[in-house]
Amino acid sequence: MSTLDVRWSELADIKDEFAVRDWFPATSGNLSIKVSSEPLTFLVTASGKDKRKRTTDDFLLVDQYGSPVEETHLKPSAETQLHVEVYTRSNAGCCLHVHTVDNNVISDLYYSNGQIQFQHQEIIKAFGLWEQDASITIPIIYNHAHIPTLTAEFIPHIKGDCGVVLIHNHGITAWGKDALEAKRILEASEFLFSYQLKKHLVKI
Repeated sequence: MSTLDVRWSELADIKDEFAVRDWFPATSGNLSIKVSSEPLTFLVTASGKDKRKRTTDDFLLVDQYGSPVEETHLKPSAETQLHVEVYTRSNAGCCLHVHTVDNNVISDLYYSNGQIQFQHQEIIKAFGLWEQDASITIPIIYNHAHIPTLTAEFIPHIKGDCGVVLIHNHGITAWGKDALEAKRILEASEFLFSYQLKKHLVKI
């Protein structure tokens, strides 16, 4: 299999798994995976597709500007520019964005703080933090409808080859050096969000 085929299969498997979890309501969300570094090319979800279904039109190959590499009737996800910035500013190999009720509620509850911090949770090791009582802080940025403005606010939080950002009432974007790491970071974040919301319910 070619590198393109292998990466396509990796991304399709992640999409299928997330779809089962109902993480793509109303065609929301976008996923990408790097295919080559020089020149930069990556597969990204096509806009407006039902991600619960697996088809040959699920993804398209784009370049360092987020433009299709070949002529196609497909349009890249509207937020492809965020993925472009992740790949051009780090050595990340995969970038995942999903909308869930938990991450939207958490982003709303903690938006005024500009971030949410977690500590004393074993799953924090998923972020590569192994020291005793490690903590993870996830930034929360404003949901600008204008993608260039959203991108400009997103860029300062790309501080390494893996990371995670919450967009207020919009969802989570996580990235990692490969598909496994990006998926692990996103899943760990969603676990923490669910945990925090249950804590709020217990206190009510």
